[in-house]
Amino acid sequence: MNNHVSSKPSTMKLKHTINPILLYFIHFLISLYTILTYIPFYFFSESRQEKSNQVKAKPVNSKPDSAYRSVNSLDGLASVLYPGCDTLDKVFTYAKNKFKNKRLLGTREVLNEEDELQPNGKIFKKVILGHYNWLSYEDVFVQAFNFGSGLQKLGQKPKTNIAIFCETRAEWMIAAQACFMYNFQLVTLYATLGGPAIVHGLNETEVTNIITSKELLQTKLKDIVSLVPRLRHIITVDGKPPTWSEFPKGVIVHTMAAVQALGAKASMENQPHSKPLPSDIAVIMYTSGSTGLPKGVMISHSNIIAGITGMAERIPELGEEDVYIGYLPLAHVLELSAELVCLSHGCRIGYSSPQTLADQSSKIKKGSKGDTSMLKPTLMAAVPEIMDRIYKNVMNKVNEMSSFQRNLFILAYNYKMEQISKGRSTPLCNSFVFQKVRSLLGGNIRLLLCGGAPLSATTQRFMNICFCCPVGQGYGLTESAGAGTITEVWDYNTGRVGAPLVCCEIKLKNWEEGGYFNTDKPHPRGEILIGGQNVTMGYYKNEAKTKADFFEDENGQRWLCTGDIGEFDPDGCLKIIDRKKDLVKLQAGEYVSLGKVEAALKNLPLVDNICAYANSYHSYVIGFVVPNQKELTELARKKGLKGTWEELCNSCEMENEVLKVLSEAAISASLEKFEIPVKIRLSPEPWTPETGLVTDAFKLKRKELKTHYQADIERMYGRK
Repeated sequence: MNNHVSSKPSTMKLKHTINPILLYFIHFLISLYTILTYIPFYFFSESRQEKSNQVKAKPVNSKPDSAYRSVNSLDGLASVLYPGCDTLDKVFTYAKNKFKNKRLLGTREVLNEEDELQPNGKIFKKVILGHYNWLSYEDVFVQAFNFGSGLQKLGQKPKTNIAIFCETRAEWMIAAQACFMYNFQLVTLYATLGGPAIVHGLNETEVTNIITSKELLQTKLKDIVSLVPRLRHIITVDGKPPTWSEFPKGVIVHTMAAVQALGAKASMENQPHSKPLPSDIAVIMYTSGSTGLPKGVMISHSNIIAGITGMAERIPELGEEDVYIGYLPLAHVLELSAELVCLSHGCRIGYSSPQTLADQSSKIKKGSKGDTSMLKPTLMAAVPEIMDRIYKNVMNKVNEMSSFQRNLFILAYNYKMEQISKGRSTPLCNSFVFQKVRSLLGGNIRLLLCGGAPLSATTQRFMNICFCCPVGQGYGLTESAGAGTITEVWDYNTGRVGAPLVCCEIKLKNWEEGGYFNTDKPHPRGEILIGGQNVTMGYYKNEAKTKADFFEDENGQRWLCTGDIGEFDPDGCLKIIDRKKDLVKLQAGEYVSLGKVEAALKNLPLVDNICAYANSYHSYVIGFVVPNQKELTELARKKGLKGTWEELCNSCEMENEVLKVLSEAAISASLEKFEIPVKIRLSPEPWTPETGLVTDAFKLKRKELKTHYQADIERMYGRK
C-alpha cells in the first residue's frame, strides 16, 4: 500500500554538531540575512506559497462522484497540441517545418573502450566518450521517411505489427517516427524482459519484422528466434552482428542503414504510402501483468497526442532553449511521452544510459566526463530509485567531509528547507553551497520529472534543495498513455501527485471492501478513474481484461479503472493512498504479484501461512511467515539453535535459515529475482479469523496484516 504523507520540514532536517554558543551567533546572522533579503522579495516577487495555495482543480458538479478537472480545462478537455495535427506524423512534420535545421537527436561518439581490473578480480568495461554528434529535425525526418519506405519494400504493410526490442538511443526514435509516418503498429518490448516474455509478445502480435541492436541480438534474441516462427527480418540499428550461421532458415538480418538505402531508392520512385488516422493504433506497449506474462496496451495516435498535450502544459516556457537527457527505457510510456513532448517543442534530446549518466557512473573511465557533464540538460525524467541513489551518494559524501564543511552544508540545507516551506528562494546558498551538487547533473537542470513509482518526501525535498529545482511528481499508467496528473512547478508540497492534466479528468469511485468512499470527510476517497482522449483502446487480444478495466460513459468518453485508491485535497491535488490490487510496483518499476509469490512458497512443509509485502518506496519484497512448529523445531536442532518457540521465531539466525529455504523454493518455482523475499518476520502465533488477520475463508486481510506488522516492516526496510 502506498501511503503518501506530506512531511513537515522539521522531520526532514539534518542533524549538526555545532557548539551551542556559535550556533546562536550563526542563527543571528542567518536571521539578519533573511530579513534583509525578504524585503525586496516581498515587494518584487509573488510568493511561491501563494501560488501553491491556489486551487488547481475543481469538481465539474456538486455530486460526490463528480469528475475533477484542471482549472485550465473546466470548459473542455484539451486533445491536440497544434491545430490540425491529430496524428503523430503530422506533429513531427509540423515540428520539422518549424525547427528545420535545429538540432534534435544527439549521440556521444565512443573514443575508446578499456577493460579495467577491479580489486576483487572482476573486469569492468570502461568507456571514454567524446562530444555529442547531432542530427537536425530535417535529418531525422529524412532518415525516418527512408527507413519507413525501406520497411515497406521488405513487405511491412500498413496497420500491421512491427516490433522494436532495443536500448534507448536515437535510432529507436527514428524507427518509431518511421512507423508513425507509414502507419505501422509499433510493438515495444523492454530490453530487460526475459526470454519467455519476449517470445510471448512477439508471437501474440504475429510480427514478421523486429528492430534491435547487435548486443541484444547476441544476448537475448539469438536463443529464441527459433521460437518465433513468423519472424522473417531482423534489422540491427548499429551495424552487422559478427555471426550469421546460427539463425533459422528464412530469417534475414539487415542493418538499419541498408534498409534506409533501400527506402531512399524507393522514395525516388515516389511510391505512395498509407497515412494514419487519429483512431489508428500507433503503439502496442507491453507492460507487466499479474499473470507473469506481459500485456500489450493498444495506444492510438490520438491517445498519445492528448497525453503529451496535457504533459506539455505543466512545463512552463518549454522550447528551443531546453535540452532533455534521454536514458530511461523508451519502451516505457514515461520516457516515450517525455521525448515526444520535447520533439514537438523544438527541444534537443541527448541520449545516455544509466551506466554513463554521470562522471561517477559505472562505465565512465575515471577522469573522463559522464553524459550530464557534457550535455548540461535543463530537463530530466527519473524514477525514484535513481533519485534515491543520488540522495544516498551525496549524503555519503557529506558524511566524509571535515566537521566544518559538513556542518556548513547541514546549516545551509536546513535553512533552505525552511525557506522552501515558506515559498522563498535562496540565491546565495544555491551559488555557494549547492553548486557542486547541482553539477552532478550538469548544473543546468530546471525541472526534474519523477514518475513510475512514488517518491519519498525526504528524497523529493533533497532534490529540491540540492539541485535547486522543482520536482514534478506525476501519476499515470500505460493504459492512460502515461497521462494523469503532474504537480505544478511552484508546488513544493510532498506526498502528492498534482492536479489532473488538461487532457483528462479524474473521479473517485467508492470501494466498499476497502472502506473508501467519495463522501468521506474531510477528503473524498476512492478508486481512481481516469477519463479523456488519452485513455487507451484496451489490451491486445484480451477482450475480457479490456472490459474489466475500461468503459465508456453515456457521452461516449472512455474511462480507465486504475485499481489505485486516491484522495483529493481541497485544492484539487491528488494523493495515492492505497492499492486495490495485490499487484505492487517496486521502486525500480518491476511489478510483483504478491499472490503469485505466496502461491509459490505456501506449500513448503516449513510454512503454515505466508504474506508477501512490498511497496513502491522500496526495491525488494519482504514477508511475514507463520512457520510449521514441527519443521522449524527440527531445522533449529540441525543448526544447533535452542530456545522456546517464541525465542526461535524471534531469532535472527532462524529468520536467515528459513529465508534460505524460501529462496531455494522460489528459484525452483521460477520466480524472478525481484519477486523473491529478501527479509522475513517469523510469527509465533497462527493467523486465525479470531485474530482478525484472515477472513473466515482464511484469505489474507492485507490491510490488517500491514498494521499488525508495521514495526517489523519499518525494521525490514529500515527507517527513512
